[in-house]
Amino acid sequence: MGIFSIFSKKKDNKQQEEEKKDLQQAVQKTKESFFSKVTKVVAGKSTVDDEVLDDLEEVLVSSDVGIDTTVQIIERLEQRVAKDKYVNASGLNRLLKEEIIELLKENNTYDVTNYNITSGKKPHVIMVVGVNGVGKTTTIGKLANQFKQADQKVLLGAADTFRAAAIDQLDIWAKRVDVPIIKQQMGSDPGAVAFDTIQSAVANDQDIVIIDTAGRLHNKVNLMNELSKVKRVMTKVIPDAPHEVILVLDASTGQNAIEQAKQFINATEVTGIALTKLDGTAKGGVILGIVSQFKVPIKYIGVGEKIEDIQLFNSAEFIDSLFN
Repeated sequence: MGIFSIFSKKKDNKQQEEEKKDLQQAVQKTKESFFSKVTKVVAGKSTVDDEVLDDLEEVLVSSDVGIDTTVQIIERLEQRVAKDKYVNASGLNRLLKEEIIELLKENNTYDVTNYNITSGKKPHVIMVVGVNGVGKTTTIGKLANQFKQADQKVLLGAADTFRAAAIDQLDIWAKRVDVPIIKQQMGSDPGAVAFDTIQSAVANDQDIVIIDTAGRLHNKVNLMNELSKVKRVMTKVIPDAPHEVILVLDASTGQNAIEQAKQFINATEVTGIALTKLDGTAKGGVILGIVSQFKVPIKYIGVGEKIEDIQLFNSAEFIDSLFN
């Protein structure tokens, strides 16, 4: 088939403005919490001295940026302040913004500018992982809708067979988006579901396959072993499947999201991250920690509850929305 594109149509100005507005609303709680703390740090100060930097360090940590990332940012600020002095809040905000942007660039963060699938594979297989309750099924449904809107044939696979609710929830999304789904009874072999899904996709000339996986087993070792097994079974149909492994994380869990990322990235080859529930939390600073600690890009962000409330992550737009 060669390379095919998803969402290759250019968005008009109205669509772009609506997405920016949605993003600004999604980060509002994070913005209000973060900048109220920064304002207190510089209140009554005529220069940005060591005390201000120490207080700012506490602000970053308490905003779920993470200790490691905070240390990097503060060290950069110390070097800049040694050369120049910023006497007001706007100066500190500008300096902080510049250093955060630079930090993201240096950590090989790249922005996804469209929904293009460039694997050159048909079907393109996406395996979705993450613990229960992070919005995994909702993310799958939203992505399926985006792909279908671009006239792509999408097939869902309900390989989280350890919870009847997971199968039922994915089935509801399949009906809502009006795409087919491969499912079996609760307790069935997840690998068998994945195998049948990919086999059906090949037989029916599907463009995209999205496979849900279990979010919890008896222990973490069993969970990670099960994910590895599902991946191995896929290769029996398509040798290089899955072509993407998307890890879904809940922004509202703050540092727990970073810990989950560590576990999954250590256990499987995660290629991208979907960060959900950004609109309902003041812990959006966790994005900075995730991006700076891992070499895995954030691809998607959830900015609301509606079916269309998912966006491609753009670090520049995110930082602008946070600081403007």
